[in-house]
Amino acid sequence: MVRWLLIAVLAVGVTATGIWGYQEHQEKNAILVQAENNYQRSFHDLSYHMDLLHDKIGTTLAMNTKEQLSPQLIEIWRLTSEAHSDVGQLPLALLPFNKTEEFLSEIGKFSYRTAVRDLENDPLSDEDIDTLKSLYEQSADIEKELRKVQHIVLEENLRWMDVQLALATNDQQADNTIIDGFETVEKTVSGYSEGNFGPSLTGTSKENHDYKYLNGEKVTKDEAIKEAKEMFGVKDETEITIAESGDGAIVPVYSASYRNDEKNGYMDISQQGGHPLSLMVNRDVAEPKISLNEAMEQALDYLEEKGFDNMEIFQSSQYDNVGVFNFLYRQDNIRIYPDSIQVKVALDNGDILGFSSKDFFRNHQERTINEPELTNEDAKGKVNPNVEIQDEHVAVIENDLGEEVLTYAFFGTLGNDTYRIFIDANTGVEVKVEKLQGAENKFEESA
Repeated sequence: MVRWLLIAVLAVGVTATGIWGYQEHQEKNAILVQAENNYQRSFHDLSYHMDLLHDKIGTTLAMNTKEQLSPQLIEIWRLTSEAHSDVGQLPLALLPFNKTEEFLSEIGKFSYRTAVRDLENDPLSDEDIDTLKSLYEQSADIEKELRKVQHIVLEENLRWMDVQLALATNDQQADNTIIDGFETVEKTVSGYSEGNFGPSLTGTSKENHDYKYLNGEKVTKDEAIKEAKEMFGVKDETEITIAESGDGAIVPVYSASYRNDEKNGYMDISQQGGHPLSLMVNRDVAEPKISLNEAMEQALDYLEEKGFDNMEIFQSSQYDNVGVFNFLYRQDNIRIYPDSIQVKVALDNGDILGFSSKDFFRNHQERTINEPELTNEDAKGKVNPNVEIQDEHVAVIENDLGEEVLTYAFFGTLGNDTYRIFIDANTGVEVKVEKLQGAENKFEESA
């Protein structure tokens, strides 16, 4: 009797295990099918968007009016974003596809920057046309290779899950047509990597253009060490480690650092002229003993000591026991937004804990600024009447094309939000509108 009872229990257990295993298998298959469908959709969308992208670029070459060109270029920009999204949803993380993504990014930059400029007064140049022709030819080659892969995928009913498995296991022996096809696409784009995308693809911006305004003779390592000790505020016997930047650096620098029981520091000094570009000091900061305003005065005195004149406070914030301040250069009572410097001050004793002048040295120069064609009142009339203006001043800023523009800057509120609005001082065009956050971002050393 007991034996038959055990047999019955085992039978039920085996049956239950079988049912559970079957359900697990079914669920796994459902997940795999869903993933495969997503991959197939993304791939065919990519091929479709590249077809459209090629056609739109070709159509742009045949256009001649601003009314048609701007919407067409915006459409090209939108399609590059769609293609980027498609690539991101394919299992290509382990397969180098950066050249193709870089190509899409370059098309997006060119189309956006060209679309937002005034094409009526600044129409497409011969260089722009050459760039479009080059992009048209390159997109045709990519379109052709993707169509080959698409044809084989449909003809042989290939699965993207096999691609993911081959990439994950690094199976070099696998005869995977999809991987081979995408490697061919990548090689096709790589063939253009040294080509001319045209000057319009690399617009000037304070985030990434060269340091054009560093001046002075090249300093030695010993001179850089002396400057570092002064900037760090350490004793002469403190050991400073210093190294030169390697080949390919945007600007040649000496990187200096030190460490003791209480704190450690790091800074970059330009080899040309010995200008301090950045500084970071790490230590425990005690409870505040000075106010944010006193710390701001400390930061301003520090800038003046280092030879940065005509700087005025633009933003200030407090994070825990540290004050963070952003200063702008002032020329003839005009605020120059690209020429900015950030300073970080300890609120326990006023020590300088952080400093970044990279934006300043990328952009600073004495500018020739003509009188604006519009009055302040004219510009104010261009601001949304629902905005309650609290402050206003004249400023030089960078527009979306990286070009410096003389503007009237208005700070105002709309409901519970605060906005900064820039109106072109010559044309009255609304150059930029920014919503200000309740708390500013923390100080971070900019790359």
